[in-house]
Parts: sequence; C-alpha cells; structure tokens
Amino acid sequence: MCLVAVSSSLLFLKKFIYNPGQIGSVFPSSMLLAKAMTDPIPWEQVQAVAELGSGTGAITRLIESNLCQPADVFLFEKDDVMRANLQRQYAHFKCCSNASQLLNVIQQNGIKQLDCIISGLPFFNFPKQQRDVLMDQIVRSLKPGGYFVAFQYSLQMKKQLNDMLELESIKFVPLNIPPAFVYICRKT
Repeated sequence: MCLVAVSSSLLFLKKFIYNPGQIGSVFPSSMLLAKAMTDPIPWEQVQAVAELGSGTGAITRLIESNLCQPADVFLFEKDDVMRANLQRQYAHFKCCSNASQLLNVIQQNGIKQLDCIISGLPFFNFPKQQRDVLMDQIVRSLKPGGYFVAFQYSLQMKKQLNDMLELESIKFVPLNIPPAFVYICRKT
C-alpha cells in the first residue's frame, strides 16, 4: 500500500472517530467505488462539475483524469484539514466548505448550472432538514439532463432521489469497505 493511501486511511479513521455523523465511513472510497461513480458520466460533455464530500480525494483523482476538456470543477469538503489537503493537491479546482451553498457558489463563479454532481455525502447521517436543503441545491444546480451520482451505504435515499430526479439505476459495489450502493440519477 502506498504512503498516500495509508495517510489518507489514517486521516479518514481519525475524522470518523471524532465525527462519525459528518464522515460516514471508517475508510476512504475504494478505486472500485470511485470507478462506479465516474464511469456513467459522459465526460466529453462535461464543462462544469461539483463533487460533494470530496474527503481525501479518492473520487477527485478520477474526476481529474476523466475530464476531456478544460472544465470548472468545484470540490466541497466541510472538514478543514481535508479541504486544505484538497486545495494543495488540486489547486486548479475550486475548494469550498459548504455544499448547502452549492448554487450560490457556482453562480458566483459564473456558472449557471452544472453538467454533473458527484456525491459522497452521508445523506442519512444528516437531519431531514439538512438533507432536504442539500437535495434542493443539487436539483437547482443541475442543468436539464445533468447527472447526479451518489454513493450510500443503504437504500434509504432511494425514494427521495426518485421523487426529485430520474433514478436511472442503482449499482452495488460489494468490494468497497463498507459495501456501497451507487445511485445514478438525471435531472429531467
């Protein structure tokens, strides 16, 4: 295991111990999960993308490598240490702290709507009101036909996602720790 992966795993574990409601897992996302999150997106069409809950950058690395053209990339991470690490590693992306301000942030940066939003936020750890605000921001920030891809450790978000977006499919990633469900949705 490389040094970066070990330090990311230790940072994730430490943050989980001190604030499990905000982190959601003991381990960062696996490469298999990151691929399941990024594979459904038509990257040749992406000019603006946001990642919510960027953590240690496990999915961010694939976002960067999949971009086919210059794009506006917004990384949202609430944890100060993780956000500072992301800012150092991805200085060419915009790092932000509060996904509840998604629409304001993109519009302040001259973007009307996003082509896709990728989320690692632990939605069901949040109070319903916060979850509703986040979902409203996501729907309002996506362009028609835009993708919302999120992973969760349960199927509890299925109804809310299906009510607000077109839920195209759910993929199960059993080799992630813990196993995860990837929701692939589009704004109609």
